[in-house]
Amino acid sequence: MTEAFIVQAVRTAGGKRNGALAGVHPADLGATVLDALIERSGLDPALIEDVIVGCVTQAGEQSFAFGRNMVLSSCLPESVPAVTVDRQCGSSQQAMHFAFQAVMSGAQDIVIAAGAESMTRVPMGSNFRLHAKAGIGDGPWSRRILERYGVEEFNQFVSAQRIADKYGLSREAMDEFALLSHQKAAQAIQSGAFKQEIVPVQCENGLFDQDEGVRFDASLEAMSKVRSILEGGSVTAANASQMTDGAAGILIASEDAVRRFNLAPIARVCNLTVTAGDPVLMLEEPIPATRKALARAKLNLDDIDLFEINEAFASIPMAWLSALGVDPAKLNVHGGAIALGHPLGATGAKLMTTLVHTLASRGLRYGLQAMCEGGGTANVTIVERL
Repeated sequence: MTEAFIVQAVRTAGGKRNGALAGVHPADLGATVLDALIERSGLDPALIEDVIVGCVTQAGEQSFAFGRNMVLSSCLPESVPAVTVDRQCGSSQQAMHFAFQAVMSGAQDIVIAAGAESMTRVPMGSNFRLHAKAGIGDGPWSRRILERYGVEEFNQFVSAQRIADKYGLSREAMDEFALLSHQKAAQAIQSGAFKQEIVPVQCENGLFDQDEGVRFDASLEAMSKVRSILEGGSVTAANASQMTDGAAGILIASEDAVRRFNLAPIARVCNLTVTAGDPVLMLEEPIPATRKALARAKLNLDDIDLFEINEAFASIPMAWLSALGVDPAKLNVHGGAIALGHPLGATGAKLMTTLVHTLASRGLRYGLQAMCEGGGTANVTIVERL
C-alpha cells in the first residue's frame, strides 16, 4: 500500500451568517479553494483525478451534484469528476479519508478533498424542514428508529447538555473555555498565524480574508447574559459554535505523483479512523474514536503535538480533555469553532488546514483531528508533518 501526502491545504476565512460571504454562491465559494490549490501547487488542473466534497445541507444552491458544480465554477477542466458526501459535521473530514484511501490503494494519484457550506444561503436543516412544512414525508427518522431509541428526535442541543451534565461541566467553566477560544483566535489573527492558510474571496465589498466571527472584546460578563438554549440548561449560543459560511480544500498525492511532478508535501497521513456509537448522546463519540485511532497508529497521546477537536459546543472538547487527560495547551491552539465558526461540511478540511500549517510553523511532528457528528459517528485523522 502506497503512502498518501498532503501537498497543499487552504481555507477561506469564516464569514458570519448574513455577513461578508452572504452574497457568494456556495459553488463559487468552494471553487475559490479549488483554484487556490491548483495555483499554489503549480499542477496542471487536468491531472486531478477526482474531487470529493463534504456538504451537510444538500438543498437549494447546494443541491444537484454540488461537488460537480464547484468543479464547473473553478479552473478545473470539465473532465475532472466530483462527488458530494454527507457525514454531517465530519463531511469534509470523511472526504479527506476517501481521498486518502483512493491514493493509498493505488487507484488514483492526485485527488482533492474539500468542503463548502453557506449557512446563510442554505440554512441548516432546510433540506428536511422545507419538506416538513410542505407536508412531504415523515422526516429523516422512521418511527421504527425513534421507537428503538425511545425519542421523538435526535437533538444535538440535548446531547451537548447531557454531556455537560455527565462530565460535571458548569456554565461558568464552559463560558471560560469559550472566552479562551476567542482570545486564542484573536491572538492568531493579530500575529498573522492564519496568513498562509487563508485564500481571499472576492466579495461585493472587496477581498475577504479575515475570520469574521472572532470577538476581540469577548468577556465573561457578556457571555453570562446569553440565554441557555434549553430551559434550565448551561449550553448557550456563547459557548457553542457559530453558524458560518466557508470552504476549505486539501490536495492529496501519492508517492509516485510527488516524485513525477516534483511536489513538496507538507504532511503524510498516519491513520484514518471512523467509529459510531450512541445516536442519542451522539457527540461523545470522539473519545472512543481517539483511543482507537491511537491504538491503530501505535501512538500514545503524549506522541501527539497538537490536537484539533471541533468545538461544536464547549462541552465536547472539554469532555474529551477530561476523559483522555490531554494537556489543554495542545488543544485548538489558535481557537476553535466557538470563535472561528463551524461551516458544517467544510469544517473537517478547515481544521486539517489549520493543523498542518500550525505543525509546520511550530516545527512539530504529529497532529490529531477529531470531529463529533450527527448520528453518533466520529472521524479521527492523524498526520505527520514533513
